[in-house]
Amino acid sequence: MAILLPHHDGSALYAPQSVTLGGTAQVRVRIPLAWGTATRVWVRSVQDGEPRYDAATNLGERDGWVWWEAATRTTNPVARYRFLLEAGGKYWNLNAQGLFSRDVSDHADFRLTAFDPAPEWLHRAVMYQIFPDRFARSVQVPGRPVPDWAVACTWHTPVIPSGPETSVQLYGGDLHGITERLDHLQRLGINLIYLTPFFPATSNHRYDAATFDAVDPLLGGDQALADLVEAAHSRGMRVIGDLTANHSGDAHEWFAKAAADPGSEEAGYYYFSTDHSHYESWWGVPSLPKFNWSSAQLRERFVLAEDSVVARWLRPPFSLDGWRIDVGNMTGRLGAVDLHHEVARLIADRIREINPDAALLAESTSDASPDLTGEHWQGAMTYSNLTRPLWSWLAGSAPDVNFFGSPLAGPNRIGAEDFLATHQDLASTFSWQVRRHNMNALNTHDTARAATVMIDGGPELAAVLVFTLPGIPMVFAGDEFGLQGMNGEDSRTPMPWDEPQRVLKDLAGHYAALAGLRRHHDALTEGGVRWLHAEGDALVFIRETAHESVLVFVARAAVTVALDDAALSRGQFQALAAGPAFHTGTCPPTLEGGSGAGSEAGINARLVAHGPVAGVWVLPGTAVPEA
Repeated sequence: MAILLPHHDGSALYAPQSVTLGGTAQVRVRIPLAWGTATRVWVRSVQDGEPRYDAATNLGERDGWVWWEAATRTTNPVARYRFLLEAGGKYWNLNAQGLFSRDVSDHADFRLTAFDPAPEWLHRAVMYQIFPDRFARSVQVPGRPVPDWAVACTWHTPVIPSGPETSVQLYGGDLHGITERLDHLQRLGINLIYLTPFFPATSNHRYDAATFDAVDPLLGGDQALADLVEAAHSRGMRVIGDLTANHSGDAHEWFAKAAADPGSEEAGYYYFSTDHSHYESWWGVPSLPKFNWSSAQLRERFVLAEDSVVARWLRPPFSLDGWRIDVGNMTGRLGAVDLHHEVARLIADRIREINPDAALLAESTSDASPDLTGEHWQGAMTYSNLTRPLWSWLAGSAPDVNFFGSPLAGPNRIGAEDFLATHQDLASTFSWQVRRHNMNALNTHDTARAATVMIDGGPELAAVLVFTLPGIPMVFAGDEFGLQGMNGEDSRTPMPWDEPQRVLKDLAGHYAALAGLRRHHDALTEGGVRWLHAEGDALVFIRETAHESVLVFVARAAVTVALDDAALSRGQFQALAAGPAFHTGTCPPTLEGGSGAGSEAGINARLVAHGPVAGVWVLPGTAVPEA
């Protein structure tokens, strides 16, 4: 299914990258001549809840596309807009979900936001997630005593995927071990390390913090974190931590005081029953008592104080570069109580006071868009708009795998058209700025491994999409070694350092090459995204800027894809004939036809895959008429 439709996205080709509240923004839309001739175009905005229509001006034609431009006011912090096109005796609505010959709700309108921007470095990041207990034991620091709660494991002890010992198997990975392996991350092209929690706890995952005032001695203590961050910074890498703003552990010093004394200040930090015999917890798990953000004292201690939890670790000597907030979507919410946005705003404002260049991301595993306006959370760790449909498109035979906590028996295999429909449906309600800062996860410490779920070669194909679609590509430690796992716990396999027999598939070079593409081609970090084909076994899209474009073709099986003659400019078709700058496997995808000179360029152009393969082409930029 070749796609050739009017197009707009929030990238610099079409919209300003920052706006002011109450100001005016110039927005553009492009309409292919092959689709039809638009006689009139308007931008329809919603201002103070009321629709407004502003006529667009025809800027002229370039490379078979007619460009229109209109001015719209950013009356509200989130300024929603779409384009209304008059063509062929009909009218069409163009929003972030697609083109419609009928009225549609405002839900998927494009968005401009007048909030403080995310750090400039964030959308260029290549993120690497580390679960400290399973990454590396330091060769410089001798083994540490095993606490009473833990089951001591050697580096080769099998991980128990479920059961009473799952959360207490301790393998002894530490922060010094990460510092000693920074060469490995640098070779992969990583520039952002995401550490899962490092606070003392009574589990190996440490999401049940016993205090927020220290680094777990089992990980090396405070100095080990300071040393890691300093070493990472010296290599041009940043480091963010993982913070549970929704709950503490039941061994936490605050909860111990709260449980012992109903009249204590700390009792107000949690939700206790009237007789103090019961308390609310995350999903009823008693080891994770839930915070009550109605408490002014909790807000002070967790966020606002000079040495608060949020603040302390962002300052020297630790100097973290930001936080990922665990279960961000549940923070501040319990039944009829919804303080979520208030708490998120409190955290964001405090972080900006300390370091305006720090990142703030939040976990939101389902549809994250209602909470992600860009006002506070800068992006989300979310699975709905990319990870889930990606698993489904590349699904192999793994009926027993855990599919993101649902009761479904593994992913439902879908065609490329359903992948795109799902992706557009669930990405359309993010602003472009938020979309660029969402974490593109192939898998995480909370999911099965893609290598277990997908067809042979699927993780390599999926990684191409993770690195080339808008967002922050995220590698979970072990992806580069092809590690497998049936669920999140099973995926936390200790890293196979210097053990080639435990490397299931060496993909380090693959990830390094993809990171290099992002580093050297701005179209992959700054460019818009326009889909050219989505059907069955193949996806094709192009990332576009004025000076450079990058075309991506991913096929899960042998397939021939016909490109519309007007999909690219003549110069782009000719550059396509030169072959891909990057491809997976030993047999690269090829272009048949379409490489003629002048008006013949693009005629009968077909991309051919002889099996599962991905290719990336670097093409000339997209020409825009001058206003």
